[in-house]
Amino acid sequence: MAYNRASEKDNAPEMIERVVYLNRVSKTVKGGRVMKFSALVVVGDGKGTVGYGLGKAAEVSEAILKGIANAKKNLQKVVLAETTIPHEVIGIFGAGKVLLKPAPVGTGVLAGGAVRAVMEAAGISNIRAKCLRSNNPQNVVKATMQGLLSLRGPEEVARIRGKSVEEIVG
Repeated sequence: MAYNRASEKDNAPEMIERVVYLNRVSKTVKGGRVMKFSALVVVGDGKGTVGYGLGKAAEVSEAILKGIANAKKNLQKVVLAETTIPHEVIGIFGAGKVLLKPAPVGTGVLAGGAVRAVMEAAGISNIRAKCLRSNNPQNVVKATMQGLLSLRGPEEVARIRGKSVEEIVG
């Protein structure tokens, strides 16, 4: 019995894959230099699910594939309000600190490279963002993810406060 992998791929949702950062490091050994690569990759479905991964290998393409596989293992759901986020938030990871502000329709993604990749993969099309401390891509991506995961929608806030959604939204 033949196994058809194409039909399996057709059922899977289309994922947005962005390589945020490629790093080349070298180690000097007796015979010369040995090069290794690391790739920071962001993966999302464009509908509120996003994840990031780091892949390391001797070849660039292998590092990217490992990063994509790692990112797909770490997919997480993000709270959205239409095409933006429900409220302002600051994400912090290590020395990285990212300010995320909701924006009206038509603003677009006003963000730097690492934050932009996360927002596009998550499906957020109207947002303002600013890196406040470190601009190291790994720390910025992790701080952005931490900020997005700390978002709470009006339903959750109403449930915690014991009120109706109409009272919270106004």
